Amino acid sequence: MRKKREILVTSALPYANGSLHLGHMVEHVQSDIWVRFQRLLGNTCYFVCGEDAHGTTMMLAAEKQGIAPEALAKHYQAEHSQDLQAFNINYDNFYTTHSPENEALATEIYQRLLRRGDIVTKTIEQAYDPVRNIFLPDRYVVGNCPKCDAAKQYGDSCEVCGAHYSPTELKNPVSVISGATPITKASEHYFFCLEKYKQVLETWLSQKHMQPEIANKLQEWFTAGLQQWDISRDAPYFGFKIPGTADKYFYVWLDAPIGYMASFKNLCNTIGQEQFDRFWAADATTELYHFIGKDIVYFHTLFWPAILTGANFRKPTQVCVHGFLTVNGEKMSKSRGTFITARQYLQCLQPEYFRYYFAAKFGDGVDDLDLNLTDFVQRVNADLVGKFVNIASRCAGFIHKNFSDKLSANCYDTDLYVHFISKRSVLEQMFNARQYSKAVREIMALADEANRFIDGHKPWLLIKDPSQQQLAHEVCSLGINLFRVLMVYLQSILPTTAVAVAEFLNVADLADAGLGWDAITQPLLGHKINEFKPLLRRIEYNEVQKMLDLAAPETELKSGAEVETGTKIGVETGTKIETETGTKIGVETGMEPIAATISFDDFAKIDLRVAKIVNAESVPEANKLIKLTVDIGLETRQVFAGIKSAYEPEDLIGKLTVVVANLEPRKMRFGVSAGMVLASGPGGADLWILEPNVQTKPGMRVK
Repeated sequence: MRKKREILVTSALPYANGSLHLGHMVEHVQSDIWVRFQRLLGNTCYFVCGEDAHGTTMMLAAEKQGIAPEALAKHYQAEHSQDLQAFNINYDNFYTTHSPENEALATEIYQRLLRRGDIVTKTIEQAYDPVRNIFLPDRYVVGNCPKCDAAKQYGDSCEVCGAHYSPTELKNPVSVISGATPITKASEHYFFCLEKYKQVLETWLSQKHMQPEIANKLQEWFTAGLQQWDISRDAPYFGFKIPGTADKYFYVWLDAPIGYMASFKNLCNTIGQEQFDRFWAADATTELYHFIGKDIVYFHTLFWPAILTGANFRKPTQVCVHGFLTVNGEKMSKSRGTFITARQYLQCLQPEYFRYYFAAKFGDGVDDLDLNLTDFVQRVNADLVGKFVNIASRCAGFIHKNFSDKLSANCYDTDLYVHFISKRSVLEQMFNARQYSKAVREIMALADEANRFIDGHKPWLLIKDPSQQQLAHEVCSLGINLFRVLMVYLQSILPTTAVAVAEFLNVADLADAGLGWDAITQPLLGHKINEFKPLLRRIEYNEVQKMLDLAAPETELKSGAEVETGTKIGVETGTKIETETGTKIGVETGMEPIAATISFDDFAKIDLRVAKIVNAESVPEANKLIKLTVDIGLETRQVFAGIKSAYEPEDLIGKLTVVVANLEPRKMRFGVSAGMVLASGPGGADLWILEPNVQTKPGMRVK
């Protein structure tokens, strides 16, 4: 019996001055999957977030639009909340840092630190705009780098030489706001004495509250020496005024993380105010998890735990850091048309696709994550449609047509079912550790097994023989039960699909009797299901192209551009790629005219992988095809190869070969072919698969 946990989870607060993009959604999806999984296990898990509403940027953005900052913050709070809900991000409370709860908590924390002697004042010199009469944040001053003289550099660091400096050190500085030359002006500021918490922070960092690479990176700050942290900003500023001052405001990065506490405090109006102390008191036995990007690590792993300690609140149990999102291997770019907003995605594609694709990539590290649009289409179509949903769709028709939608009363292969549910413990460990990609590989390997079970028993043939119809019933019923197990394993990733599957399986409760984590220990026997309806459909390439068109800059030529179904998209957006997908490679070498030349860059797009043939079967309906199951290291795939004239299927099992791994899956009469085996020769019996050296391993790239 697992111990029930009480957990509070937060995601980083999106800034309230623009629409959410897919980079934001990566983090919210990662945290939502983890929360849903905890709830699937029966743990109490609260999930809060909100808008980061304060700062100079908000003030100036609102001024440009001719509205109050409060109005701008409310607008984006509503828009962001709608986008997050559309992606099935299930927050218990999505609030704002511009709230009475946040102001009260920020004031209380400041006063506690003040009483401890952790707040000091000193006069500093800053860049000041003499036209707008405003102190300029670092990013609002540009000029020449004081180290290398590179032009158009921001006031905090140089993108050319990497030097760090203050805005007052820039050569030929210019205010971004007015274009005027900034002057230097002195002002009194308030500082938090971070250096007092060196020992506390070093101890906390050593206790594995974050990934090792993050803890190692933070050691650089201790080596350099912790410095006092400026927590104040001068008027005019959109934020909370510091108590006892006339024109000083809390720096946005002081009250932003306090916004986690404020959002939960607001939720406590519903769940009971006593819960606040249970989760935030210094001696709390509950758990606190922050999901953040690697760009805000310092605030969450140095300043935040130090301030919490000084104010007598608890520190986080875990800070879960992720990398940035790239599109087709490059930073998201408006000029390239790959800066895709959440709404642009939702206009074209289902959120379940996005959730699954990144679940299949999420690990527990901080590496950047790439949205490769060709791989996105192929993986979703091959895994979700070709493997997972395929199990239910190919079994449900027989149950409906021949057995009045009623499953068999006994489990045909108990050992196989027990094998499927035995994976619960390892999958539980993987999901808990945020190793979603490993979990997805395990689940898809099970989906392959389920499909092989169905293929091996061929219910479409059994049902034609009256003496074998009961066996067909039992085979298809077990197929439906294996599908149910897989749906439970994928439930936190595909919540909308899970609801539809609950309806199909005629189970009233997702969490308990129907699709509960512990409910699947028993199969559904003698159970009446509902008629199957399509759950997920294949993504078409033109849908992805439509999304890219929406994201493309207005100046980009769109009309008349040709993009063929099946071509690689997202690279040279809007152009036609002439390489024909699916041509015979190496077959009948020299017997046909050589095709038009392609560039090296086009050739480099082909992903050749070493594959081990783990199973091979004849395709009775086809004269030339053999159905292969190949292991390419990260996964197994089904591939149809036209090599029956040269090989007996049983002779291929165990061989290594080379496959084109990133070829668009092709739907055939006999199933989906997710790749291409490379072969050469004049044809007939003289046809040879390309065999790599026996020392190579499945999954290795061929270069």
